[in-house]
Amino acid sequence: MQSSASRTVACVFGVFFMALALAIFVVSDVSLESLIAAVLIGGLGLDAIVSALRNKKSLLARIGPLP
Repeated sequence: MQSSASRTVACVFGVFFMALALAIFVVSDVSLESLIAAVLIGGLGLDAIVSALRNKKSLLARIGPLP
């Protein structure tokens, strides 16, 4: 079970990733690579939001600290 503060931070990061995906989609040219990047980043953001609402760890939290 996660604390309220960590759930809030996860939700904020999820919203940030969703906004980043939207920015990639709007600003970049319409190429397959940019669309794949936007979908992947948006998916991670959506997962972080849903995980915060369900009080579970997101995919990004399960990866752990990266070097």
